[in-house]
Amino acid sequence: MKTLNYLLRIVLPVAVAGVCAAELRVPMGEALKAAIVKPNPEYSPVARQMKVAGKVEIEATVAPTGEVEAVRAVSGNPLLTSSAIAAVKKWKFTPFTENGAAVKAVISLNFDFKP
Repeated sequence: MKTLNYLLRIVLPVAVAGVCAAELRVPMGEALKAAIVKPNPEYSPVARQMKVAGKVEIEATVAPTGEVEAVRAVSGNPLLTSSAIAAVKKWKFTPFTENGAAVKAVISLNFDFKP
């Protein structure tokens, strides 16, 4: 009985919390297909003047409603990442689903800036 009590009070809630906290990771191709509003990042005048070019990788968390909750730069020149982050914050998605229910998702997006 003591073991069953332990399982019900300690182990089960921790296991359920771990399952609920898991986020769906969505590949870039699927994320782009699900994007319904996706403004392009602006090439900042400073970056253009300095002829800064390169790739920027962004990771975004998308709420079950399809709204972008959080965005962070994974890699890229800071002169370019700020405009990519600003653009992705405005993106909207068809909700991502798992087992028929809308879920929070983490997506990766890549942008290529050329002067």
